[in-house]
Amino acid sequence: MNDSNQIQMVVFDWAGTTVDYASSAPSTVFDRVFTSVGIKLTKEEINRPMGMEKKAHIRELLSSESGNRQWLAVHQRPWTEDDVENLYQTFEKTLYQIVAEYSEPLPCVVEAVAKLRKKGLKIGSTTGYTSQMMEQVIPAAKAKGYEADCVITPDITHASRPTPFMLFECMRRLNVYPPCTVVKVGDTVVDMQEGKNAGAWSIGILNGSNLLGLSQEEYNDMDAEELKQRKLKTTEMYRQAGADLVIDSIWDLLPAIEELNHRMKRMKEA
Repeated sequence: MNDSNQIQMVVFDWAGTTVDYASSAPSTVFDRVFTSVGIKLTKEEINRPMGMEKKAHIRELLSSESGNRQWLAVHQRPWTEDDVENLYQTFEKTLYQIVAEYSEPLPCVVEAVAKLRKKGLKIGSTTGYTSQMMEQVIPAAKAKGYEADCVITPDITHASRPTPFMLFECMRRLNVYPPCTVVKVGDTVVDMQEGKNAGAWSIGILNGSNLLGLSQEEYNDMDAEELKQRKLKTTEMYRQAGADLVIDSIWDLLPAIEELNHRMKRMKEA
C-alpha cells in the first residue's frame, strides 16, 4: 500500500542532473546549430530555456531579444515556423550523433540512487530529449551504473515541461500516488516548475547544474568566494521557480528527502 505520509518516488531530470555535467551536449549543439545560420548566442542565453522540449527551446532562442535581432540582421526577414523546424531537424540529427558520448553519470549519482532504492524509493525520469535520443542515452548510462525505473519523454505525453504530464505518467506507470509523495529533482527552472505544477516537491541541484552554468573544470578552478556567490544567485533562481529545497549535490538528496518527510509529518499533525 502506498504511504501518503512518506516520499515514495524521486523523478530525476537527465542532462545536468544525473548525467552530462552542466548539460554540455545540448548546449554545445545549440551553439553549433545557431552559429551555422549566423547567430551567435552566449552560453547564458542558450542555457536560459534549458529543460524545455528542444523545438520549444529553439523557438525561445529565436524569440529572445538577441536571437530575433540577429536573425533579422542576417536573413532580412522575420523567422518562421519553417525556420524552427529546419533548425530542429539539424539539432536533432547532430545531438543524436553525440548524445551517447555525454552520458557519464555525475559524481555520486550511482551511489546515491542505490541508497534511494535501498530505502524503497522508486526512480522515475523526465527529460527534454526525445524517445529516439534516449535510445542512445539509456544504454550508455546503464553501462556506467545509472538506470531509472521509468523514463518519460515529451513525445510520449505530447507535452513538455513545465507542464506536469510527464511526471504524472511516471506516477501512473510506477503506481505512485498522491503527488505530495513525489520529489522532482532537476537543474533548471522548468524542472522546478514541473514539480510544483504536478503538486509534487521540487529540489534544485547546484553542482553540475545547467543553471549554475559552470563546466567541471571551471567549478574546480573558481575562487571560493566567487563560487559561493554564484551558488547563492543560482539558489535564488531555483527558489523563485518554486524549489522547496536547494542542495549542493545529489549526495545531499537523502537528508533532503528526510527533511521533506518531517515536513509532511508536521503538516499532518498540525
